[in-house]
Amino acid sequence: MDLSQKSVENVEYMIEQIKEKLKVLNLGAIKPSHFNEEMYEELKDIHTLVMKKNSFSPNEMQGIVEELGSLRKNQ
Repeated sequence: MDLSQKSVENVEYMIEQIKEKLKVLNLGAIKPSHFNEEMYEELKDIHTLVMKKNSFSPNEMQGIVEELGSLRKNQ
């Protein structure tokens, strides 16, 4: 997948990968529909960080989830 292109599909792909890697228990808490392409670069940075690491401390996980929360579009 070419993540250099801003698209809804890439946003969905990155969110799903982040959720899987972080083992998000509340799958409804983070949905691709919560994000739009305006925050694409920030989301891509988070995705890159998450994909590089094999494990996360509780503080790291909290920080990542909080950052994702700050990128959510207003509902």
